[in-house]
Amino acid sequence: MATAKLTQTQLIKELAAANGITSKQAKGVLESLAATAVREAKKNGLFVVPGVGRLVRVERKARMGRNPATGAAIKIAAKKVVKFRVAKALKDAVVPPKKK
Repeated sequence: MATAKLTQTQLIKELAAANGITSKQAKGVLESLAATAVREAKKNGLFVVPGVGRLVRVERKARMGRNPATGAAIKIAAKKVVKFRVAKALKDAVVPPKKK
């Protein structure tokens, strides 16, 4: 089941065709959405794309880890990471829930 992934150019063409705009305008919309997502996730720690999901900034605590090469214990510092949480409607559309 190896199908080709949708490239950025193909996505832009599909957006342009679906909305009756030029490819250049569709590319601008896509770039604007990405820039807004970065700005809001940085400022508020959350960015929601309705019907798709949300970007959430999460604080990871410091923890002890292990160097796989030597087995020595090392301290891993606390850090901030960004996670994407898929909307339930999208998840159910792509992978239907099992019937009980």
